[in-house]
Amino acid sequence: MSTVRQLSETLGDLRTSRGRSEASRWMLRHPVVLLLVVYAATRVVVFVAMWVAATWFQTPAGVGHLDPTVADILSGWDGIWYSRIARQGYPVPLPADPQTGLLTYSAWAFYPAFPMLVRGLMATGLPFLPAAVLLNLVLGGAATLVVWRCLRFAMHASPQPARERLALVAAALWCLYPATGILVMPYTEPLAAVLIAWSLLLLMQRRYAVLAVVALALGVTRAAAPAIACAAIAHLALRWRDDRIRGVAPLAGQRLTATIMLVATAASSILWPVVVGVASGLPMAFFDVQAAWGQKPESGPFVLWLAWAWDAHGVAGVAVLVSLVATYVALVLGRHGRWLALELRVWALAYPLYLLAVVRPITSMWRFLLLDFPITALVASVAMRTSTGATVVPHWRRRVAVVAVASLGGLFWFTCTLLTYVPWGAAPP
Repeated sequence: MSTVRQLSETLGDLRTSRGRSEASRWMLRHPVVLLLVVYAATRVVVFVAMWVAATWFQTPAGVGHLDPTVADILSGWDGIWYSRIARQGYPVPLPADPQTGLLTYSAWAFYPAFPMLVRGLMATGLPFLPAAVLLNLVLGGAATLVVWRCLRFAMHASPQPARERLALVAAALWCLYPATGILVMPYTEPLAAVLIAWSLLLLMQRRYAVLAVVALALGVTRAAAPAIACAAIAHLALRWRDDRIRGVAPLAGQRLTATIMLVATAASSILWPVVVGVASGLPMAFFDVQAAWGQKPESGPFVLWLAWAWDAHGVAGVAVLVSLVATYVALVLGRHGRWLALELRVWALAYPLYLLAVVRPITSMWRFLLLDFPITALVASVAMRTSTGATVVPHWRRRVAVVAVASLGGLFWFTCTLLTYVPWGAAPP
């Protein structure tokens, strides 16, 4: 009887293994379908989390009526400002404090590309909130697919037989990033994610002229062009070296478009501040408005974060902050990051360091890091591969499932804690 039982168990294991293999092959054959299904399923989870947040965590004092709803969660925080821009445009002259004369809070702190796209949809008769949510649902799905395309790009990356599977899992995990609820709210993240991932993909594909146009669009969407410029410079330096090794003229036939790309990327970094300065007649208006919102980069790069860590926990706080940054850098440069293309690794380093240099300590960093999508590639590698990064472990599905469950917990935490508004003690998302 024991022999029969062992044989039965063995056959059962074989059937299970065969079923998993067939499922894996189907997923690899239909990655776009799989990712769109994952994206749609996670959007359902996001709306459920918002319902939980509205029902049990949102205080009526924060929304002005006794029965908070999902619409209240969707339309809160920066969505209010984007709604004003879409409906009324930007105020001229810029609002100033009547006592000090200094520029104060205004819509000019927010980039125009997203609200202008929403305004276009509103021309069809849709109110702002449905138009913004619909637009971002589409943009979020597009971003998921472009992120996946970036992650599977193999040039200037170490050989990895499981690259397709790693890229697929990483893109799916990006849909479960704790701040993913922002992708359905009237925020600029979905559009920025599309433009950033597309920019990096175009760079890796050496389509410099198209990238120049996309970079300019990014310049009126989000302050991320300096990190894109770092990736572009690293790409061109590596290509120059490769061309010389191959014995061909560096950047043959593309020197002009490469130059245009660099100029456009540099212009993108200052495009919106220049527009604000011209519109207001005050050259530093954009930075003065940002200062009113609490952004003061003149304090020095990284200083505010180090001061925050020191004030909170002294030497131990600074040590923890530096250790976290060092660990992240080691992951990007080490075995779990080498399967990514060079351009993605440079972006993964330049963008967070740029944020630490210019953004004050704020809970919005959770949202900002949504655009650092290579993070999920590192998580996928740690979960799926051996400690050396050489092969995918047989039980990678269980490990990825653990990561997914933890991410779901983070998603509900972020939604219920940061997307709700408490007038006397709220932290912005």
